[in-house]
Amino acid sequence: MEELAALARAVQRNCDIADACHAREASMCTYLLQLREFYQWQAGLPPGVPPPRQALARWIQERETHWTRLEGEDYGELSWRGKRYAPFDAEAINEALLAHACVYGAGLGRRRRPHFFLAELERVEEREGLRVLVAGRELARDLAAFPAALQGTIIIVRRDALRRWICSKIELSRARAQEGALARALACWRLEGCDGEAFERTLDAQTEALVLHELGEARAAQLLGKAWETMLAGLEDARTELLARAVRDNLADCLSTLPALLARKEPAPLHLYFSHFEGLRREIFPALAAGYRRWCEEGAAGAIARAVREGAEHWARVARRLVADPARADVKQVAL
Repeated sequence: MEELAALARAVQRNCDIADACHAREASMCTYLLQLREFYQWQAGLPPGVPPPRQALARWIQERETHWTRLEGEDYGELSWRGKRYAPFDAEAINEALLAHACVYGAGLGRRRRPHFFLAELERVEEREGLRVLVAGRELARDLAAFPAALQGTIIIVRRDALRRWICSKIELSRARAQEGALARALACWRLEGCDGEAFERTLDAQTEALVLHELGEARAAQLLGKAWETMLAGLEDARTELLARAVRDNLADCLSTLPALLARKEPAPLHLYFSHFEGLRREIFPALAAGYRRWCEEGAAGAIARAVREGAEHWARVARRLVADPARADVKQVAL
C-alpha cells in the first residue's frame, strides 16, 4: 500500500504539471466546470453533491498557485517494484500493475495535451482482439478526466470519471429544466438521482457505449492506417484538428457504436447516445440528427439506420481526403 501511495503521488505530480501547462487552454466556462468536478473528486465528495462555495473558491486559488509553481517542470519517471518507467510508457507500466489490480493511463489528447491517471482495476475483458480494462476508483488524475481511450491494443474505460460526467449532465439538464435526448433516457430508466439501481443501469449502458466507440476507433484505425495519426499529429490549426477528430468520431460510431445500439432495440441507450451527440460532430452530420428526430416522432429507426450506413462510407472517404490534404478541410464540404 505504501508503494502504491508513492506511485499515486508521482502520477499526480505529472497530472499537476500537465494541468499547469494546459488547463487554462479551455474556455472559461469549461475551465470552471472542470475545476468544480476536480474539487469534488479530490475532496472525496460523491457525484451530485455540490461543493461548498467558499471552500471551492479558496481551493481554486490554491490550485492555481500550485500550478504556477510547477510551470516548466519536466514529467517525472515512475517507480514500481524497483523498476523505473518513462511516464508515457503506459503499456509497460500496466503489464506490471495489472497483477496488483491497478491500471495506468497516459497519452496525448487534443492539441497534444498530455493526460495521466491511476486507478483501481475493476475487471478485464477481451473484445475483438483488444484488451478492455475497466477502471474504478481513481487514485490520481488530471483536470480533464476523459472517460475512455484507446491506447494501442488496449481500451481503457474510467468508470469513476464516467460516473461524475453522467451526474454533471443530469444536474445541468435538471437545473435548466431541459427536454430532449437526456430527459428521454432518464425517463426510460426512471432515474431520479446519482445513485441507486437506476443510475447503475445508466452507468453500465454508457460503459458499454464507450467500449463500442473505442472498438469503432480501432476499426477506423485499420481503415485509415498510420497516415491518419501522422496527419493528426502534424496539424497546427486547432479548428482543423477538431474537425478531423469529429470526422473520426463519426466514422467510429457508424462502424461500431450505432449499429450495436440499433440492433439491441433498447430506447434508453440510444437516447443517451444522442444526449451527447453535439458540437462539431452534430454540425457535420445533420442526417443523423434528422434520423433521430424521425425516430422520436414516428418510432421507426429506419432513418437512423440509413444515416449510419451512408455515414460509414462517407466518413471513410472524408477521412482519406483529410489525410491527402488537411489544409482544404471545410465544415460545409464534409457534412452529410
